[in-house]
Amino acid sequence: MSTKSIEKNKTTYVALALLLVLSFVMAELGFSRVTEASSHREAPMISGDPKADATDLYAFVSPDAPKTVTLIADYLPFEEPGGGPNFYSFDDNVLYEIKIDNDGDAKENVSYQFRFKTTTQNPDTFLYNTGPITSLDDADFNVRQTYSVTRVEYAKNGKAKETVLATKVPVPPTNVGPKSTPNYGTLQSAAVKNLSGGGKVFAGQSDDPFFVDLGGLFDLLTIRTLPGNAGDGVDGLKGYNVQSIAIQVPIKDVTMDGNLPTAATDANAVVGVWTTSSRESMSVLRSNKGQGKKNRNDNATKWTQISRLGSPLVNEVVIPLGKKDVWNASKPVNDAQFANYVTNPELGSLLNALYGVVVPPQGAFGNAMQRDDLIAIFLTGVPGLTKPATVTPSEQLRLNLAIAPTASPNKLGVLGGDNQGYPNGRRLADDVTDISIQAVAGAAYPLFHTGFTPDALASKLGDGVDKNDTSFRTSFPYVALPWSGFESTPH
Repeated sequence: MSTKSIEKNKTTYVALALLLVLSFVMAELGFSRVTEASSHREAPMISGDPKADATDLYAFVSPDAPKTVTLIADYLPFEEPGGGPNFYSFDDNVLYEIKIDNDGDAKENVSYQFRFKTTTQNPDTFLYNTGPITSLDDADFNVRQTYSVTRVEYAKNGKAKETVLATKVPVPPTNVGPKSTPNYGTLQSAAVKNLSGGGKVFAGQSDDPFFVDLGGLFDLLTIRTLPGNAGDGVDGLKGYNVQSIAIQVPIKDVTMDGNLPTAATDANAVVGVWTTSSRESMSVLRSNKGQGKKNRNDNATKWTQISRLGSPLVNEVVIPLGKKDVWNASKPVNDAQFANYVTNPELGSLLNALYGVVVPPQGAFGNAMQRDDLIAIFLTGVPGLTKPATVTPSEQLRLNLAIAPTASPNKLGVLGGDNQGYPNGRRLADDVTDISIQAVAGAAYPLFHTGFTPDALASKLGDGVDKNDTSFRTSFPYVALPWSGFESTPH
């Protein structure tokens, strides 16, 4: 597709982005009648296992290194900065992965795996640090974590080729306070390491980059000042930290043909991304005495997926309560079982009931009145932007790697005329909440069904929170530094 054609369809991409986002925004916001909470606590089982709970996923062409792609997966929601003496950390018994589908078949072709190990230097003290930590190998740094990074490439026959990219990579300490962790920015910078074969990696605590008025939206979807673009919302995640895994790799390492795409229409330009966490299942040894057989191991130890996250808020808002745990354990290739929840979303009815917003008619998958706009965003990708040449419908965060970063990003992404933003991947500053609310209200529906005029409020709806509570960094790993325990105000 030419640049002229892309510009011609820009409105289409924008509206589509809208519809997609609101479906997950209300969930990130945690509308109690629809979800357990935000994507920070999206399903009953995973809410009891926070170290394995993925909060957000980001994927974007690196603005300062446009031949690379940056992938960021955040875990462990609502970290109080002062939560010692056992501060927040990654779990040694969890396999964290960022998976990439580069041929549209809803199966991972490349995966980056992260395994952590915790060591205690002095077990005879309750202190996280026994003095100021001035370097990552400081003797006063008592409780430490390191991790390994492994790239797994999957062949069509299912065989996997594993390449270890790094081992014993240090995780920086928690931002305890000015006495314990002076010059904290320097400590974090020291934890950014180069990968074998090219690229960089970082794993550690950061400010939670998601921004949204949780308090209002949790309170029966309350918008403090209608229509929501007055900027008076309260960021419910202000001051909280998360555990971030960030990796930056050459784009050619994740494409189908191993080359750097040069045009948005290249067959290898679009990839789908999602993150998972898994725990090992237990082995059960059963006795066969009296049957003339040896004891047998019925259940070989294997990794069991317990969390899955691609686009924001899908599990929270689109998937009903009774299916949320099923979703977290499922794979994209099996997403047909969730199709009706995409085309007939409960959220649209709620917007109409609470605020009188005239939303598009909805129906089951295959119905003439189904939400084709949501199908494009959630399951197939947006035509001409994030839809692969051949695609198996499945939920992934899709990114066109050939669309270069803009010098003037718009927080509304495609909706704001910026094709490098959400739902073309997701950048840290993309306002997915406003995009989503406007989308579910019907902004994109006319592109698929004539005769429907979007509600006058559709392009003005929002939560009043327009940016993160602190500035993002301009270089890898881009996430903002975590809040200090000493300097924070308890929530």
